[in-house]
Amino acid sequence: MKKFIETLKNCWKIEDLRQRLLITLLFTAIYRFGSFVVLPGINPSMLEKLQSQTSGGLMSLLDMFSGGAFSNASIFALGIMPYISASIVMQLLAVAVPYFQKMQREGESGRKKIQWYTRVLTVAILVFQAPSYLLNLKMQAANALATGISWTVFMIPATIILAAGSMFILWLGERITDKGVGNGISLIIMIGIMARLPQAFVQEVTSRLQAISGGGLIMFIVEILILYAVVCASILLVQGTRKIPVQYAKRLVGNKQYGGARQYIPLKLFAANVMPIIFAQALMFIPLAIVRYQSENASSVVQQLMDNRSLLYNVVYVILVIAFTYFYTAITLNPTQMAEDMKRNNGFIPGVKPGKDTAEYIDTVMSRITLPGSLFIAFIAIMPALAGLLDVQQAFSQFFGGTSLLILVGVVIDTLQQIESHLLMRHYDGLLNSGHTRQGGVAAY
Repeated sequence: MKKFIETLKNCWKIEDLRQRLLITLLFTAIYRFGSFVVLPGINPSMLEKLQSQTSGGLMSLLDMFSGGAFSNASIFALGIMPYISASIVMQLLAVAVPYFQKMQREGESGRKKIQWYTRVLTVAILVFQAPSYLLNLKMQAANALATGISWTVFMIPATIILAAGSMFILWLGERITDKGVGNGISLIIMIGIMARLPQAFVQEVTSRLQAISGGGLIMFIVEILILYAVVCASILLVQGTRKIPVQYAKRLVGNKQYGGARQYIPLKLFAANVMPIIFAQALMFIPLAIVRYQSENASSVVQQLMDNRSLLYNVVYVILVIAFTYFYTAITLNPTQMAEDMKRNNGFIPGVKPGKDTAEYIDTVMSRITLPGSLFIAFIAIMPALAGLLDVQQAFSQFFGGTSLLILVGVVIDTLQQIESHLLMRHYDGLLNSGHTRQGGVAAY
């Protein structure tokens, strides 16, 4: 505690870091405030059925990522996820379409063009998702609309408001990245997830204490120990690396000698970050979109795919997570390019010939560490379903794994790393004596 208080004092002493922290807190507070601002014309006291709908299944995940704004019929109900979906599509296009491949190689100018296309695609997704959300709102809370206003007339301005709300959240995230601390988009997702934690925790404690016959208190302690173990394992996964030694040949330039030192290429066990789970969940939301949020008339297979605790859902989910882990690792790490860069700088891996052999060696190492990494990510992804076998409440079980846990761990480590870099540049002590944050974090997005 003393170390933590001293770190806070050091953060406050550095003017630039203090301003960045205050800006981050201000913008996240604005985001949380907006999640409680209900759409004009909607009576919030008539949303019980909508809130009941989002208490379980895939709908609970949608509500969690929006920080509760989805069930509140808020102006921020669609959250940041449309932008995430658009970014995923653009990353796939950058792999499959030569036009976008060329754009990606153009450096900063290409990045700005891709960012512009991503925003345009985000707006297109919002134009589709906003009316879908409003149709579901009409089905679940038809009496919530103020008297004298028809749903047909209401949906046009409400669609504009929902789309504008999501774009405003995107703007807040970008301002946090530029003026604050950490990755703004990741922080917004994390804040939305953490907003559900206190209520979920209280519900779980209450549920366990009421179940006296089942040893409620002991079971709750067991839950906390399991959660602690999963969090520790996730931290190790996020920070795990496999180092490849690289020897640089000696060069004589004038009277000075360069090179000759040995360095290491850190290949991360978690190179794909949380994207495989996001990719997989995006596909698992398809049945939800097909039946327009209604499960009563859906077939039994579709109903199972809409239940994130069913066996079929989790089997398909695991397969998708493993497949996307390999896919995303392949598009983010290019062994051939790494081998060429190494050769260009007179570097080589001891015992491996430069060029093609080096690329094959790096690819082999990546394949070996990707397999256990993908299996562990898949295990973390289905941990909420496994927690359900212990009768853990739906809301609290989401923090046992899946996207929520990896986002929380990754974003916290990434943010602490940025804060520590500011402290170290001003010759203050870092956040942790062990220096764990210096290993490099991982943002959610």
